[in-house]
Amino acid sequence: MSPIPSSSRSVRSMRPVRSAAVVNEKIRDLWQRSGGLLSPDGEAEYQRLLVEWAAATGGSARDAA
Repeated sequence: MSPIPSSSRSVRSMRPVRSAAVVNEKIRDLWQRSGGLLSPDGEAEYQRLLVEWAAATGGSARDAA
């Protein structure tokens, strides 16, 4: 039996997959808007984007940091 409930898997599979270039642009935009200093919410968004970028490139978020 899978450790992830089927409802969780279906929610993940419904997310659109963005290219690394698109996610990279979102990261650049976030930094531009923040003036180089991220708020706690901005930091959380950055971490989510970093994980998404790593998935899009086939790497890991740790590799990018």
